[in-house]
Amino acid sequence: MGDLGGGDWREAVAEKGLAEADGGPDHLVIMVHGIVGSTADWKFGAEQFGKLLSDKVIVHCSNRNMHKLTLDGVDVMGERLAQEVIEEINRRPYIKKISFVAHSVGGLVARYAIGRLYKPPKRTSENTPQTLDDNNIGTIHGLEAVNFITVASPHLGSRGNKQVPFLFGVTAIENFACYIIHLIFGRTGKHLFLTDNDDGKPPLLQRMVDNWGDLQFMYAYLRQLVSCAWVVNAYSLLMYCCRSALQAFRRRVAYSNVGHDHIVGWRTSSIRKDSELPKWVDSTNKIYPHIVYEELSKAEAPDQCADTDNCTLEEHLLQGLKRVSWEKVDVSFHNSKVRSAAHSVIQVKDPVMHSEGADVIQHMIDQFIL
Repeated sequence: MGDLGGGDWREAVAEKGLAEADGGPDHLVIMVHGIVGSTADWKFGAEQFGKLLSDKVIVHCSNRNMHKLTLDGVDVMGERLAQEVIEEINRRPYIKKISFVAHSVGGLVARYAIGRLYKPPKRTSENTPQTLDDNNIGTIHGLEAVNFITVASPHLGSRGNKQVPFLFGVTAIENFACYIIHLIFGRTGKHLFLTDNDDGKPPLLQRMVDNWGDLQFMYAYLRQLVSCAWVVNAYSLLMYCCRSALQAFRRRVAYSNVGHDHIVGWRTSSIRKDSELPKWVDSTNKIYPHIVYEELSKAEAPDQCADTDNCTLEEHLLQGLKRVSWEKVDVSFHNSKVRSAAHSVIQVKDPVMHSEGADVIQHMIDQFIL
């Protein structure tokens, strides 16, 4: 598929005075469901956003990758989502901002899609980028990128110890799953378990923490930076090489279940090492009774592991994703009668069965940047 990261047409529209709706919402929120899911999965969340932020946002629940189509692979789904987003933007030329809210595998699909939709910041010349400020971080198809929110998403994949809790942490079972997962979840299963090897390429999730082809997931202009005289220290290099799809957003948020999520483990959904998983206590907050820990993880400079053969694949993914800051929100339903369905409760997939997760959606809305 060709480059979708345009958006210059919006500047022309703005010049004609057509870019702003009369008092209407100008912020598009794209909600993305998980594997074998549908638009109904975000019904409750979309209704709450619409109810509480109706004058500020327009919510669109993605419908391009439902049910069996979610087995086609993260990349294929990402391409479909990118095209769907473009169509939604084209229908509303007054839209100025965009945010994503994605559950489970949908978080990976959204990450792929924004890599496709990303438009880099303009440079004054081939070898001289503009100043490194928050207004020069690029756009998502011409729109200001605001919130990128994932909910129980396997950012580090599903391969590895206890990344899929229902495999009981038994190494033999986890290793066996790598060989048969494609029989159940198709190409998406291969991507999640990092066993894909299309045309000798690295696993897709590894490519998604680097630049690959024409997709700018994490490193914008890295090759040019290395030879540019203006790069005077490692910090400058880090700050500009992150000028890419994820960095374009004003905030990135990872909601994670600390336990009882049998599909996506705490480590992979919260982008942490085992040693970084925090100790938590029961919440005393009556508004958000299931949110037990919050932290802001600042962007980190890559260590030597990121570019050596001694770095494990999981460490490589961690290093890549930590090049940008993340707000991490840890959730627990350990006292709930439906705790075994935590993967769905955190999203309120079913408003009746999973209503205990409503405070997570409320927290999401209360913290949402408009």
